[in-house]
Amino acid sequence: MDTNANTKTNMTSRRRVLAASALGLAWAAAGVPGARATAMAADDTAPTPRTSRLARMKLPAPTGPYGVGTVSLRLADRRRADPWVAGRRRELMVDVRYPARSVASRPRVPQMTKGEAVGFDRVNNFGDLPKGRIDWSATQTFARLGVPLDRRGQRPVVLYSPGVGDPRTLGTTLTDELASHGYVVVAIDHTYDASAVEFPGGRVETTLLPQEFERAQNEGPEAVVALMKKTSAVRVADTRFVLDEVERAFASGRLERAPVGMFGQSAGGFAALQTMHDDERIAAAVNLDGVLAYVGGDHDEGELSSVARDGVDGPFLLMGMDGDDRTNVPSWRALWEHSDGWHRDLVLRGAQHATYTDATSLIPQIARQLGLPQETVTGLVGTVPAARAIAVQRAYVTAFFDRWLRGRSGGHFLDGPSSKYPEVRFV
Repeated sequence: MDTNANTKTNMTSRRRVLAASALGLAWAAAGVPGARATAMAADDTAPTPRTSRLARMKLPAPTGPYGVGTVSLRLADRRRADPWVAGRRRELMVDVRYPARSVASRPRVPQMTKGEAVGFDRVNNFGDLPKGRIDWSATQTFARLGVPLDRRGQRPVVLYSPGVGDPRTLGTTLTDELASHGYVVVAIDHTYDASAVEFPGGRVETTLLPQEFERAQNEGPEAVVALMKKTSAVRVADTRFVLDEVERAFASGRLERAPVGMFGQSAGGFAALQTMHDDERIAAAVNLDGVLAYVGGDHDEGELSSVARDGVDGPFLLMGMDGDDRTNVPSWRALWEHSDGWHRDLVLRGAQHATYTDATSLIPQIARQLGLPQETVTGLVGTVPAARAIAVQRAYVTAFFDRWLRGRSGGHFLDGPSSKYPEVRFV
């Protein structure tokens, strides 16, 4: 919920300023009510770079020992009015990723549906990319639709919240990775915040935040702050509703009771820590470059969120882009000073804000195919090589949840600088 305007386009700056039924979890069955019923076939053919062709991208394969299964579910909160559209009840789409017993013969699912891809192309936060030149729906994940859950052992649950304006699918690299290591991961789309959310039957709801932000700007600074607060509050309410649905899955026996953690990028990282502050069901949280105050820039002084003012007792990990750490981000400093228990503040050298999303791998591929200048790549995802940025995030996020949700002692690189990951600076 910050701007970092020096490295972002106007659309991205807006994003950073704005920083039901029971959860089915019928992992073993295809055709779950509310689940995405179709998937595009995998296509590993690399397109020839031509200006007449759409750019198509690949995501990196997860590294864990499990195959990855998925279902997409519609969740309707009958008790809550939608905060953005009058006369509607709040409804969300979530993707559930999980370790699978077998993935044979099942199709890989696309990162975005056709409807989501069109909406993302229209208002995506990568403002230097040409619209209409990228096939966002062609990217395949490594998750297979509706395959059986591997129930051997306890499966900790991790929630994921994306940045403002982003779809839940822009964190696929990390959600697939965690599932491949035995986690059940629930990625949340915040309807009317995310660029586009496609519901069963093909209905697509697109973001309202650009016009909300324009209206707030016209009304003045107080209205902008009020919009930031509303956006954050809606995300936390969405997350707590999803936690209720996870709790129902535990109570019904559809999923063995296990600790719950949360991570997110930008405003999603804010939501992870704020929900941890507000709801004791979140045992541990990772914040990927999300400022915890209602301010225009990362380093601005201003009104702090309650999690920054009060701190938290549970473990948390801060991972910032190059130039963001607790010494110069006031809300992170406040959180650090008011928190008890284990916490770490890490910087990925050469990273930009979007490095902590799938943009890390997608943007360089787009640039190569469309002949975009290197400055476009570095402006969006920094100078750290994509493979190294991905390796760092996978290692530290997985090790964090292994330690605090599973009680594993591995991942000693969380305790200090490691020669294996020299790009990471401990603050």
